[in-house]
Amino acid sequence: MPSLSDLKREGLLAPQQRPWPRIIVDEVLWSGAATSVAERRMTLLALWGEAGAVHMALLEQATAEVAVISLNCPSGRFPSVGAQHPPALRLERSLHDLFGLEPVGSPDSRPWLDHGQWGVTAPLGANTPSTPQPPYPFLPVDGAGLHQVAVGPVHAGIIEPGHFRFTASGETVVRLEQRLGYVHKGIEGLMSGASLQQGVKLAGRVSGDSTVAYSYAFSLAAEAALELAVPPRAVWLRALLAELERLANHLGDIGAICNDAAFALMLAHCGVLRENVLRAAAIAFGHRLMRDLIVPGGVRRDLGADGRKAIEAALVSIRQQLPALVELYDETASLQDRTVGTGVVSAELVAQYGAGGFVGRGSGRAFDARRQLCYPPYDQLRFEVPVLTEGDVNARVWVRIREVEQSMALIDQLLDNLPAGELLAPLPAIAADGEGIAVVEGFRGDILVWLRLAAGAIARCHLRDPSWFQWPLLEAAIEGNIVADFPLCNKSFNCSYSGPDL
Repeated sequence: MPSLSDLKREGLLAPQQRPWPRIIVDEVLWSGAATSVAERRMTLLALWGEAGAVHMALLEQATAEVAVISLNCPSGRFPSVGAQHPPALRLERSLHDLFGLEPVGSPDSRPWLDHGQWGVTAPLGANTPSTPQPPYPFLPVDGAGLHQVAVGPVHAGIIEPGHFRFTASGETVVRLEQRLGYVHKGIEGLMSGASLQQGVKLAGRVSGDSTVAYSYAFSLAAEAALELAVPPRAVWLRALLAELERLANHLGDIGAICNDAAFALMLAHCGVLRENVLRAAAIAFGHRLMRDLIVPGGVRRDLGADGRKAIEAALVSIRQQLPALVELYDETASLQDRTVGTGVVSAELVAQYGAGGFVGRGSGRAFDARRQLCYPPYDQLRFEVPVLTEGDVNARVWVRIREVEQSMALIDQLLDNLPAGELLAPLPAIAADGEGIAVVEGFRGDILVWLRLAAGAIARCHLRDPSWFQWPLLEAAIEGNIVADFPLCNKSFNCSYSGPDL
């Protein structure tokens, strides 16, 4: 089956995409690439469409090289990747909903994003009036003593909407099936024709808890398309913002997971530490979540002396209190009874789905875009990527704990070595064409952004959330566990509802 070198040699190199190539292929090469992904020679990073074409971003395992392959399909049909590689199925269902492109041979043609409420079909494609949809066909239940438990989409709290349908035998979960798409926002449609300034704001609102990572990835992709160099100080400030976001989210997650195991004390203490980070961010950068600070060309706000002191004080409080909290977590038998051995995801499934973040690293997959793809300034920083192999809730907690420690060490290095200089490089005065792609490590895992510029405006932009490849693994993780452990498993994954719903 073809390698990336084979695809480059036999396909047609598209002009103007940077920093990684885009290769136009025929159906034979497209299907061959799908087979290579299914055989784990390559990892599927993303799959998306546009009118008359489909695209697939691939990571070659042996070389850590990234490329995009494209297949023109003027007939609106293309060979299904999901037929060989199940992780692609939801992606294909989504691009069919949005563009009307048909994955030929797909074993699952059900809608994903389209709940029959848009009034049109294929809004980014033919955009024709829709007809009433039949009820969503959940997978059938067959077996003696089985019953179903339906949860959501409205939940008892302020979390986002999602439907979870459990098939159980007594209290034991036999199967979980998810139905998402309730927070579809039309982001990719809004991106078309937008300016870069509008686009980066939209990117920062794909998933609110990852606003820094999304604006970071979007800006890197835009700068690649424009061949725009960013001032060194801005490069380092971006990493500082990203690590503060990672730190705050991990602290919140550790407490929330323990709370779902009825140990509210950890939630209270971790909540205080998270709040300290958010307050420091507000002092340093004017916004608790650091939204709209990263833009194409650099950053919009500098770090002053007061901000540095606030960040350093937050780190001191974490270093003083976290060890005792970790000890409390590790030595509370009732808590360990809930987290150890619960919600196990196998290393094989994680590798098949290319799952990143704490989900992947808790099950032995060591991928971290900061390390493997080595974008600046991480190529100049010292850090470790914590990896465990147990694959359970406890492993995902411990990966977060170790990443908190690593993020604090990275913040120390960033503050100590922050270069002087400008914050923002001006965008080209002449409207340009080009394509750019970027992958950034958010707190959940790797975020991918691909965009095409035409006369300086966004012609097409795709944003891929790490949760695309994590949500299906939650279905596998809960099998064999009791229904009451689902909130605990779900929180240990902490997938974004909003991110994949676009």
